[in-house]
Amino acid sequence: MVLYVLKWDVLPEKIETYLEFTKLAIQRTLAVPGVVEFRGYRQAAGDSRVVVTYEFADIAAWATWFANEDCQKVLDELWTYTSKLTTELWGASPVVPTPIRPGG
Repeated sequence: MVLYVLKWDVLPEKIETYLEFTKLAIQRTLAVPGVVEFRGYRQAAGDSRVVVTYEFADIAAWATWFANEDCQKVLDELWTYTSKLTTELWGASPVVPTPIRPGG
């Protein structure tokens, strides 16, 4: 599995338009083949820091998804509503190559 992590701060003056943007932006990125799972998180104390994760079967699936024109447009548009946007691409750990669940 490959995990693509994006983090950003929502610009305070853009919160309402950001919320409208995300409704369609998420659907646009999920319409592109390759995503296994999408998750979104907000900071426990505060409401401007956002983290989202996209999970892919492998690096090739991520690369195809990432190269998609609509995904690139969404990422470009995201800058209109946010600051401090960072991205990280994570691969499987050689120590823990598959999930370990308690009691399993």
